Amino acid sequence: GIMKSAIAASLIASAAAFAPTKVANTQTAIKAFESEIGAQPPLGFFDPLGMLADADQERFDRLRYVELKHGRISQLAVLGHVVTAAGVRLPGDIDYSGTSFESIPTGIAALSKVPDAGLLQIFLFVGFLELAVMKDVTGESEFPGDFRNGALDFGWDTFDEETKASKRAIELNNGRAAQMGILALMVHEMLPSHDPYMINALAGSPVDFNAGF
Repeated sequence: GIMKSAIAASLIASAAAFAPTKVANTQTAIKAFESEIGAQPPLGFFDPLGMLADADQERFDRLRYVELKHGRISQLAVLGHVVTAAGVRLPGDIDYSGTSFESIPTGIAALSKVPDAGLLQIFLFVGFLELAVMKDVTGESEFPGDFRNGALDFGWDTFDEETKASKRAIELNNGRAAQMGILALMVHEMLPSHDPYMINALAGSPVDFNAGF
């Protein structure tokens, strides 16, 4: 009995010795990212899933890179959804069989109308962008998502640090909003009403979404 008690006591003491260090390390890791761009009012530093607990700078940069990429794609997706919902289409046909762009609906419904070869082309084009364009070609990247492909220059290096930080925060917030926006559009399209723009109807300006398709 004495031996078992001694062993138990030693195990408890060992656990107690390591626990504060774990907490301290986690708090230190989190505090290191509390001043990063994106940790701003009204939520400040917001990590409800604890994805940054015990994370190092490399892990943070990877998560920030993914967040930026998803945000940029979502902004394009929302813009494309709104533009096509307004009736704007490319001229001509999408294939040699006479499938016109005008005959393709908006949103998720378009997937069943675009020819398989068209979907393959889209997939390959996205792969090309991923591998050859959307990366730091020049080697001058200063932060995650800084893709200097040498083709476009809008004078980024002429901005002061405060302006750069402001523009990066704006992009991050717009991307976050767009991710929620395109998710809401897709979810509402799949609801029984099939109306992703139901808020327009509530505001007195209804949209005849995919009318005629």
